[in-house]
Amino acid sequence: DVMMAGAKALAAGFLRVSIGDDVPLQQATPEIQVGKAFLRPAPGGFLQASPEAEAFMASLVRQHLKFALEVADLFSGCGTFSLRLAEESRVHAAEGDAAAIEALEASARAAPGLKPVTAEVRDLFRNPVPAVTLSRFQGIVLNPPRHGATKQVSEIAHSGVRRVAYVSCDPGTLARDLRVLVDAGYRIMLVQPVDQFLWSSHVETVVLLELGGAE
Repeated sequence: DVMMAGAKALAAGFLRVSIGDDVPLQQATPEIQVGKAFLRPAPGGFLQASPEAEAFMASLVRQHLKFALEVADLFSGCGTFSLRLAEESRVHAAEGDAAAIEALEASARAAPGLKPVTAEVRDLFRNPVPAVTLSRFQGIVLNPPRHGATKQVSEIAHSGVRRVAYVSCDPGTLARDLRVLVDAGYRIMLVQPVDQFLWSSHVETVVLLELGGAE
């Protein structure tokens, strides 16, 4: 089965095939351009469902946070937001997947003209970045898995950070987490659905919030 998959992948021009932790075929290391950087995701690494959706969501986030001198990227994955944001801001990324953080750091080091990027492997479900640490940032981007980020959102709500961009693939947990932020004084400035999961019922949503924003 592996040989058959490899043969078909070669014929289709695939650079790499991974099956669980196994990499039975790699013709070259895949590279994906992310702004000025070239990202080399680890086998099985998370990316958005389409490059068009990813670029559109990143443009919304960058526009919202463009005046932030320092940005925290929480649940950063391999850095598709961090690497773009670093063109204008210093960025600190936090993510539970060590391989994703390794890819992010390598891409940031190799990219020309980026602001400083720091990163840490951190389980944000059990050990969220506390409000007192977040308070030094001017912007936050939050892109958690489907079940949301209850503990981390609670810390954001008490941080005083002015601008937050929340990217979610589950409307139910998004609404739950937004309730916490709105009750803490954040105003929803934009809700943008993105139909990146074609031919399915799922939808991605980008929500831009501002602390004490205009009516």
